[in-house]
Amino acid sequence: MPLFIQLTGSAIALAAFIATQAGWISATSAPYLTLNIIGSAALVASATAESQWGFVILESVWGAVSAIGLYRSLTRRTSRDGGRD
Repeated sequence: MPLFIQLTGSAIALAAFIATQAGWISATSAPYLTLNIIGSAALVASATAESQWGFVILESVWGAVSAIGLYRSLTRRTSRDGGRD
């Protein structure tokens, strides 16, 4: 199971990266940041199960930075829209 989680997390993170490089989505967009968070969370789970602590740190920081970016992106959008849905 850890290998499946690792491969899935890697595929999600790589899909986000490829999409930005191809110009399909912005690196500051909610879809990109969400994919990064999901991918890094899966990779943290896999690395934790296998005691790969350096990888746990790397992916934890990657996910945290993406989460901060997503929060900022969503709060800017909300304030720009005047709080309307």
